Amino acid sequence: MREPSDALEYFPYQGLRPNQREFIELVAEAVRNGENAIIEAPTGFGKTVSVLAGILPFAKEEGYKVLYLARTHRQMDRVIEELKAISGKSPVSGVELRSRKELCLHNYLTQFTTDAYTAMVVCKNLKKLGKCPFYENEKKKKAEFEELVRFFLESPSHPAEILSYAETLELCPYDLTKRMAERADVIVASYLYLLSPSIRENFISSLDVDYSDLIVVFDEAHNLPDQAISALSDKISINTVNRAIKEADEYNEHEIANFLSIFGRGLEILFQEKLGNKDVQETPIQPELVFEHVVNVLNFDTRWLVKTLNDMVAIGDAIREDRIEKGKPPRSYIGRVGEFLLLWLSLIGREDYLFILSRDRGLSLELVALDPAKALGFIRGVQSAIFMSGTLTPLEAFRDIMGVENARLKKFPRMVKRENAQVLVAKDVSTRGEERSLQVYRKMVDYIAEAAKIIPKNVGVFAASYEVLQGLLSANLQVRLEETGKAVFVEKQGVSSAENDSLVRAFKAHAKGNGAVLLGVMGGRNSEGQDYSGDEMNGVILVGIPYARPTPRVQAQIRYFERKFPEKGRYYGYYLPAHRKLVQAAGRVHRSAEEKGSIIVLDYRLLWRSIRKDLPDWMAEVMRPVDIGRMRLYLGRFWTNGR
Repeated sequence: MREPSDALEYFPYQGLRPNQREFIELVAEAVRNGENAIIEAPTGFGKTVSVLAGILPFAKEEGYKVLYLARTHRQMDRVIEELKAISGKSPVSGVELRSRKELCLHNYLTQFTTDAYTAMVVCKNLKKLGKCPFYENEKKKKAEFEELVRFFLESPSHPAEILSYAETLELCPYDLTKRMAERADVIVASYLYLLSPSIRENFISSLDVDYSDLIVVFDEAHNLPDQAISALSDKISINTVNRAIKEADEYNEHEIANFLSIFGRGLEILFQEKLGNKDVQETPIQPELVFEHVVNVLNFDTRWLVKTLNDMVAIGDAIREDRIEKGKPPRSYIGRVGEFLLLWLSLIGREDYLFILSRDRGLSLELVALDPAKALGFIRGVQSAIFMSGTLTPLEAFRDIMGVENARLKKFPRMVKRENAQVLVAKDVSTRGEERSLQVYRKMVDYIAEAAKIIPKNVGVFAASYEVLQGLLSANLQVRLEETGKAVFVEKQGVSSAENDSLVRAFKAHAKGNGAVLLGVMGGRNSEGQDYSGDEMNGVILVGIPYARPTPRVQAQIRYFERKFPEKGRYYGYYLPAHRKLVQAAGRVHRSAEEKGSIIVLDYRLLWRSIRKDLPDWMAEVMRPVDIGRMRLYLGRFWTNGR
């Protein structure tokens, strides 16, 4: 058996940063002993290469497959970069999985599919019908296909490289990537591959491995609670039900059309009764109520209801096949409604789900999961699971919420030098509900404009919510910032990743000129998923604390956690998630120990002990209360000295 120090065989760089050796050895011991580990290490620590260096000696020697899971493509690409560096020193193979839509050359699939499930169904049917030339070429060009697999297994490659080669040879890049995954030492993928029960089973089956053959890494693990809840939840709108009725008529499925018409009428009655008041956005319901009208009218019992829903799923599959053959978009509203209602029916009686009616994007039925730990039950079967992030404090709370057993907990110290970190908290403003007013927003705008004027180059302004951001904009924030001579970029809700990436690139480019200000929200992709180095973000201004609105789903989460963790429900379900989002946004200014950065929090509540205890040491130790005058003074001194 290897000693932990042998893990440096897979560390590709000349020198180790502070505490990296301890991190590597901790991971090496955990995977050897079949333990899990929950590790907090600061930004700039080198967590990705360290965790790989700790895992690979044991994994390679004993034949374990490493699944490295991340939230964003940017994070996944970074893992491939580190694997490339490692393979220059010690042989290691790695592949990054992307969705079928991103790794498909067939125009029909790329044009007509929007989600992973539909893409899977379309792909299967195109192959079955002999309508995918790239799949057909796999049979004709077996030797070239296998040669390409071997070529890419020699050194880790980005998806774009695989896509380019596959396109040249007219082979399926998705199948190529899957074949590589069967043999690769490390698979890099999205959380969804393991958090979604249906995707997970298909994925593990395709690799032909048992859970016990796996070592799993969850990067940026502070995202896991929200991502797990999202993966376990589902929703369907009344518009989808109405479209399913039209589809049933179109395909002469008259019994299904009749069933759905009566079911839809029952939903309309229910929505009117429960959401008649336009101010009510969502309300919990007894799940049986959605079937009450249709059961009474058709005199159904549960057995007949289940049979009808299963028939709808089968009809949906047939409709998708028919539409593929005709070159039409491969959707089936009947199938979608059937699948959702079968899931709804199967979850009745479960305390870990909330059943609600909502106005989200039209009147909708929603299944809201309450227990993120349910998505991680599979880790009991793996050799080891490593959870790591720069923001997991307190580690015990993360362990409890995600249900991680047999876990080592380790928090590594800050890397930011004290003289390079500045944290100022305004003592006279807050976004507490009863305190919000145009007058308060104007005062906050004064703080933001003054800070943006003094902090050199680029600045990020992240609000507690889009509502707060709108309040600042209504108080003339954009105009005031433009008066500083800096360009202003505003994050928008609902835009595509490509549009947002373009916005961020433009913002970063101003670091070489007079600087710019990026306006966004805490918990958003620009306050968590982006890296800003050097002058790309010299300061962050955090407006408020991003506590969730006390909606029925948030209150249900608190009640559920209170039952599961007595006296900790509100802390685990309400306070802690917000504090973590704030800390994540604050961390955008420091990508290394040498980088200077100012963090200004416009909310006096951060000075309270109950909140301060959830902050990392590097923030809590240097935090100072200020008014606008002292903020100007401290910022001026900080950026004059040593710059």
